[in-house]
Amino acid sequence: MGFKETLQKKYTDSFIQRNGDRITQVQGNVISIKIETKSILWIFNKLMVTLVIKPEASKSIVKCVYRKNRWFKKPSFMPISQGHRVIVMGLKGKKGKEDREIISIMNVMNLSNKKDLIPTQGGGQQSIKKVQKVQRR
Repeated sequence: MGFKETLQKKYTDSFIQRNGDRITQVQGNVISIKIETKSILWIFNKLMVTLVIKPEASKSIVKCVYRKNRWFKKPSFMPISQGHRVIVMGLKGKKGKEDREIISIMNVMNLSNKKDLIPTQGGGQQSIKKVQKVQRR
């Protein structure tokens, strides 16, 4: 392994060691989406997206938040509408904090129009399609 690979491996190991028990995934239908953008002096741009998702086999509702700050350029978010089926990958809040039930979004996979917020290796949409076909048989 080269220097780049060892550095990447150490980074992922430390991330999993710090946040391994908080990593979570939710799959369901979007009930509500709210996108807020704020610009400070045309230099600093903030994006805050709030998703409310109803998981498939549950009566509960999950609130997910995506925050992105960027200098000079406006941050973008993928097109999601009410009723779309999505998979949200993210981190739960820390224990003892106010927002422990809110999931901070790391990636979103929209199963309705087959788009990803951050493209993953191995074609995430194709592997999900294969898993869903196997489950139906």
